[in-house]
Amino acid sequence: MTHPAAPPAPAPAPRLGGVLSPVLTPFEADGTPSIARFIEHCRTLLNHDVGLAVFGTNSEAASLSVAEKRGLLDVLLDAGMPAARMMPGVGACALGDTVELTRHAVRAGCGGVLMLPPFYYKAVSEEGLFRVFAEVIEAVADTRLRIYLYHIPPVAQVGISLGLIERLLKRFPGVVAGIKDSSGDWNNTAAMLREFGAAGFDVFAGSETALVQTMRHGGAGVISATANVNPAGIAALCRQWDDPQAQAWQEELNEVRAAFAGFPMIAAMKAAMSCGLRDPGWNRLRPPLVELDAIDREALLRQLDALGFALYQGRVSTALC
Repeated sequence: MTHPAAPPAPAPAPRLGGVLSPVLTPFEADGTPSIARFIEHCRTLLNHDVGLAVFGTNSEAASLSVAEKRGLLDVLLDAGMPAARMMPGVGACALGDTVELTRHAVRAGCGGVLMLPPFYYKAVSEEGLFRVFAEVIEAVADTRLRIYLYHIPPVAQVGISLGLIERLLKRFPGVVAGIKDSSGDWNNTAAMLREFGAAGFDVFAGSETALVQTMRHGGAGVISATANVNPAGIAALCRQWDDPQAQAWQEELNEVRAAFAGFPMIAAMKAAMSCGLRDPGWNRLRPPLVELDAIDREALLRQLDALGFALYQGRVSTALC
């Protein structure tokens, strides 16, 4: 008796590259995620050629539950947005939460997942971190899985060393696909590109301030917080990083980034969103984070106004807000 052949396993999504943004999470007055605002913002980013790294640091991901993250990913898929352009953040302190989020993202067809290492315990060993990534990969057990490591020691205080990357690539070739380097140390980014780039390991800058340098050295792109508010400018530079004017455009982007970085970043971006969209609801954050006070908000808007900054749907100006 013959048995029908098993259907072929779904193919992995195309490799992610270019600009992605850790998408801001809007909230309603009762503190729940604002679904309508979230969908509209994600659609606008995609229309500006920016992929969706939902549930990243600037998404207030550490303040979202596993159920909320699953639900928000599902509403984007139900709205018809392409899973292949998504890199959800799945890293959590509890291994089971990371497995659940990763499995859900892979089954949805996401292009990859961005995996922060467990960050509560400090000074953990490289062996301990290796076991975390290995156990997630083995538990998900799906050939479509593509993990992008998330190196952000200024926040997590738990980093990802070159030695750990090398070990993971040897054990899980093709599964460990790349990294977001938010160390702020160009020498570290350059070392990752030099050591692993030729083997197809995709290195993303953690800020657009290093975009041209990263692309010149073979990087895959950038995963930038301020792509939430400046998507067109960052995406244009990523496409034209080898243009003779690229360095001048880089400096312009750096000025905008510096204006936001002078304040608590998430609150500053939400203030700009609120002003540019004429929507006070965008100014809400989930505790323990709080909105900018009136003095800082005005200072930020004055700086942006002086730079001629315009959000994707309108000018940001103290005169208008």
